[in-house]
Amino acid sequence: MSATVYVPRDSSALSLGAGRVADAIVAEAGRRKIDLRLVRNGSRGMFWLEPMVEVETARGRAAYGPVTPADVPALFEAGFLAGARHRLGLGLTQEIGYLKRQERLTFARMGITDPVSLEDYIAHGGYRGLRRALSMPAEKIVEEVVESGLRGRGGAGFPAGIKWRTTQQAPARQKYVVCNADEGDSGTFSDRMIMEGDPFVLIEGMTISAVCAGATQGYIYLRSEYPHALRTLNEAIGAACKRGYLGEKIAGAAHTFNLEVRVGAGAYVCGEETAMLESLEGKRGMVRYKPPVPAISGLFGQPTIVNNVVSLATVPIILERGGAAYKDYGMGRSRGTLPIQLAGNVKHPGLVEKAFGATLRELVYEYGGGTWSGRRLRAVQVGGPLGAYFPESMLDLPMDYEAFTANKGIVGHGGIVVFDDTVDLARQARWAFEFCAIESCGKCTPCRIGSTRGAEVLDRIARGPGRKAALGLLRDLCDTMTYGSLCALGGLTPLPVLSALRHFPEDFGLSRSDVAWAG
Repeated sequence: MSATVYVPRDSSALSLGAGRVADAIVAEAGRRKIDLRLVRNGSRGMFWLEPMVEVETARGRAAYGPVTPADVPALFEAGFLAGARHRLGLGLTQEIGYLKRQERLTFARMGITDPVSLEDYIAHGGYRGLRRALSMPAEKIVEEVVESGLRGRGGAGFPAGIKWRTTQQAPARQKYVVCNADEGDSGTFSDRMIMEGDPFVLIEGMTISAVCAGATQGYIYLRSEYPHALRTLNEAIGAACKRGYLGEKIAGAAHTFNLEVRVGAGAYVCGEETAMLESLEGKRGMVRYKPPVPAISGLFGQPTIVNNVVSLATVPIILERGGAAYKDYGMGRSRGTLPIQLAGNVKHPGLVEKAFGATLRELVYEYGGGTWSGRRLRAVQVGGPLGAYFPESMLDLPMDYEAFTANKGIVGHGGIVVFDDTVDLARQARWAFEFCAIESCGKCTPCRIGSTRGAEVLDRIARGPGRKAALGLLRDLCDTMTYGSLCALGGLTPLPVLSALRHFPEDFGLSRSDVAWAG
């Protein structure tokens, strides 16, 4: 009887040697004349255990990790193909606490299926959402998305259903759906994991949005740093076209929807939806003035639905189970689940999908295991390079859009970067200005000039003389960038700076009374 072994093809696992492990397993099975079926699945998101090898047993999948090529002969000798005990054994995959305590909706198939097998995707519930959507009028699809409470998971948190309704009601002969896959925030990787580990769920979500809006063409705007995602997406799109889930008369219905991947040129600002649209049109990635919003005048001036990967990948389960079922998860106005990414100085980096409301403390300690260094945790930054720094005393803050706004922070893309007590928050604050100066598209003065002046002002504060005058200048500069910038790059850059001043004034050589104005 053939044994089935799973080795991830996710780029994180590959960077840790998963490809060599897969080759070693095939070679060892050949030497032992064992009939073996190797499946290259997506990563489960437990990166400290990668490469994690799973084997199908009568009781379910058994996991082993992290596995190196040198470990493979001993695994065979121990009988791992039958789930036998070994020092690398982790037990049944579904019983691993890190996974068992999650609420995986968007990531339900992650690590379970072969990412480029359409048969595998359908066998595990794929395309049920699309089939239901095809049986409904467009207005009803919008109602389901609105009722679900789904908000954009790319950072802004804008209600997805409002975007969809606006595009659906806009009169036009041509409409578009664009997936913003320019995942550039530090400490984030949930978009990449979907594209590499479950690409059909993104394709299905985009197809549902196209049916809803009456769009016939879609684009995935992918960052150039994701070559593995590019190959996987193109292979999955080809399979969907071959089986009739893309192209003319999708899934046997009257709708036409074609999908292409376009690769960006590496500009962080193209994560902003209008700069991305400019780049997609072949122009320099620069922010557009709004209004009009893309839902009315987007790609090539036509009504366009623009959402990020996680937002669109969540749509199939909403249409399959209904908006009310998805809304049952979460708290307040933050409904459903959020894929949270743990990175930085953390013992167990990886992806955790939880309903909104989980606290930072629960995420960092119960899932992340505390700091990798073993030193005292001093700060976490949530929401990417433009997110606020929170001290250890604020770790009971729940992951919730309104709770974060009330505490001068952003949920953003759901990334959490952990720092121990060796971090210098003054240097981190300066880096925020420096980052903005490098990545600014240059269209508006507050962002283009303010970021450079901000780094200079922080240098004056660090030197000491004239510190009080420099603080006043910094305050005015942050106000100008916050309220005068065209987009969130300039508008949010003061957030990490002011949070570092507010919670860690000693790193700047200041007292709390010196920075009372910061919040």
